[in-house]
Amino acid sequence: MLTWDDVVKIGMALPEVEESTAYRTPALRVRGKSFARLRTEAEGLLVLMCQLDEKEAMLASGDPAFSTTPHYDGYGAILVDLTKIGREQLVELLEEAWRLKAPVRLRKQFDAERA
Repeated sequence: MLTWDDVVKIGMALPEVEESTAYRTPALRVRGKSFARLRTEAEGLLVLMCQLDEKEAMLASGDPAFSTTPHYDGYGAILVDLTKIGREQLVELLEEAWRLKAPVRLRKQFDAERA
């Protein structure tokens, strides 16, 4: 079972990520922009930024790790149950969320260093 500590460890491997808070909850930010946060009102649920079409696809997949609430309708964020998601999938989702908020120059630098 994954925890917020795992989210932080994975997220901190990405460039210029810092641990912070958003809405009085633990969060990860890149250059001041939040891309992941832990919901305190729902134990184990992580709010991750995503594209709306990706959100729809994740919800349509029927995977129990993904959910949403009316609060997030029309907004590019998915709720992820850390007790139901695998590490590899979480790594991928965190990187995608980071990419949505990271500046273009930082993304390009990251991709160049990985190539």
